[in-house]
Amino acid sequence: MRFSLSLIGNASFLILAPAVSAQAPAVPLAPVEVTVTRDAARSPLDLPFAVTRTHPDSARPGQRQSSLDETLALLPGVIVANRTNPTQDPRIAIRGFGARSAFGVRGVRVLRDGIPLTLPDGQTPVDYLDLEAVGSVEVIRGSASALYGNAAGGVIDLRTADAPANPIALQLRGWSGSSGYRRWVGGVGGRSGVARYQGHIARTETDGFRQHSHQEITSGSGRVTARVAGTELALNGIGFHMPVAENPGALTAEQLESDYRMADEFNVRKGARKAVRQGQLGLSASRGSRERDMFATVYAGGRTLDNPLTFAIVDIDRATVGATLRGSTAIRVADIPGRLSAGLDIQSQRDDRRNFANCFDSDTAVPAVSCPDAGNERGMLRLDQRERISSIGPFARVEAELGRYRVSVGARADNVKFRVEDRLIDADNADDSGERTLSAVSPMAGVVARIGKLHAAYANVSTAFETPTTTELANHADGTAGINPDLAPQFATTYEAGVKGIALSRIRYELTGYASQVRDELLPFEVPEGAGRRYFRNAGRTRRRGIEGAASTIVRRVELGAAYTYSNFKFVNYTVDSETYDGNRLPGVPQQQIQAYATWRGRRAFISADGVIAGSMFANDANIARAAGYEVLNLRAGGTLARPTAVSPTIGVQNVFGRRYVPSVNINATADKFYEPAAGRVVYAGLTIGVGR
Repeated sequence: MRFSLSLIGNASFLILAPAVSAQAPAVPLAPVEVTVTRDAARSPLDLPFAVTRTHPDSARPGQRQSSLDETLALLPGVIVANRTNPTQDPRIAIRGFGARSAFGVRGVRVLRDGIPLTLPDGQTPVDYLDLEAVGSVEVIRGSASALYGNAAGGVIDLRTADAPANPIALQLRGWSGSSGYRRWVGGVGGRSGVARYQGHIARTETDGFRQHSHQEITSGSGRVTARVAGTELALNGIGFHMPVAENPGALTAEQLESDYRMADEFNVRKGARKAVRQGQLGLSASRGSRERDMFATVYAGGRTLDNPLTFAIVDIDRATVGATLRGSTAIRVADIPGRLSAGLDIQSQRDDRRNFANCFDSDTAVPAVSCPDAGNERGMLRLDQRERISSIGPFARVEAELGRYRVSVGARADNVKFRVEDRLIDADNADDSGERTLSAVSPMAGVVARIGKLHAAYANVSTAFETPTTTELANHADGTAGINPDLAPQFATTYEAGVKGIALSRIRYELTGYASQVRDELLPFEVPEGAGRRYFRNAGRTRRRGIEGAASTIVRRVELGAAYTYSNFKFVNYTVDSETYDGNRLPGVPQQQIQAYATWRGRRAFISADGVIAGSMFANDANIARAAGYEVLNLRAGGTLARPTAVSPTIGVQNVFGRRYVPSVNINATADKFYEPAAGRVVYAGLTIGVGR
């Protein structure tokens, strides 16, 4: 991996200089607790997992709250690639799991305040997430299926910030920036008696830095909580409307070199884009203490999608429902104290899916019979089916405290059922109806040793499985009808060890090493003349080995932090036709990544810098196409000008040096359309007016 020495020097000075000049004693770090373990709030030092909690806007203020790559930065082992494509969610990979995603998030469970956003088939659309109210992020890295089910890479739980302490608080925020970026946000929150409430509504418009990248979004969220008779009740709601988001597609190396702002010509000619409406409601109840706790939630949502692609127009009407019940209690067996945790997850998803011929440009390789009405973008109906996916997953974990050691064993049994009812069967359309059930038992075991009050060492062995999604099961490269009977789930076994703690009362640190063996890895591919449609197959075996480290501290008025990720992921047994890829690196993930930040806070002002240095990554299984490594530096500054009506301006520059780089690749694409370029230098400014906070 080749790094720019000049940028490393500049970034190092920005990060380290405040620490060198600071002479005052260090500020002791506050204790951290996490709830992502599906248990009562616990210290990460008591858990045999790689667990991280971060406060994104607190550590790195001045964020626009418009993309998960900002929210999930500085997390070791987590690679978030902003695809700068309004129709595509950021590609999120934890230890490489999720890198294959063509859209949405795969291989990683995503929750909001403990409520699953991940669907029963394992995919997670995150375009509708409201990031304005996120106060903290909790992440488990590694094979967390013994806790959460159909997720190989880990778990991300986005937690809403506490409501303002005043009876009512109002906030209005506006942003403006490069590429026609405009965002307006209104917020309200407060407390009344036992109730606490907060809500946001936002409007975002942007032309995108690439051609054919216009996007418009109106979104909102609300949360009301109350403590009644010792039980904490929470009602959460999300609404999202994106009437237009254009799809510029991926580029070839020649196109990237010629003009990295350009859009793929075929995407433009076919009017590739999408429109989405989505809403979700969830009701949760929690009660208890460190000795005993209970949590229950029910949730439901709906999503409509109009998605013209190069090969078809996809129309989906989706409904989802689910429920979770879990609890834990302190136990004692033969004078050995411990804890028993158990629970059950139930989910159901119904998709009414229709595919039409895309006649936006009927002269583009579309038979005339498919587009009988030249004035109608939607041509012949090619697919009409109802897809049902249901999942159920009971889980249990037992912990025992043996002096300074804490031993955990647990398991989860998952059953995921796919059913398809074809409603378009004729001479030209074979019957795609069918059903398939995929199940697995995922055990885990771990041990953590407390080394004094502020340090711990741990080790675990865990297993996970990940099912193909409905779309992945339905798409056959050879045109065969029905659910693919040969595409198998992937199974992972991970061995992990690490240390974590607080050194010198001022440096929070963690260091983890792991090795994962994956059987039947799910990998995407395309076929010639497939117009960009994605298909999936299983690789025989892959091996992942990695090191993750992070450290942060506060010195006087400066907060410093850094995260390092080393990813050595290779095929062990993988042959396609006559080609053998044994020993090749898995595509889509850089082998090394370093992230760092420094934030100075004055009484009414802040200056924040963060940057990333990433190595190159391959774009295909053959390891022929490669995206070069890159270095990026971002700067932000802002402050508060008046009180009690707070007026807070912010200015920021992303990619200060205007680097041309590719953070995301379209794995195994045909026609060499691998590369999804990032924006060049982006300048933006914002103004926030707040009352009552």
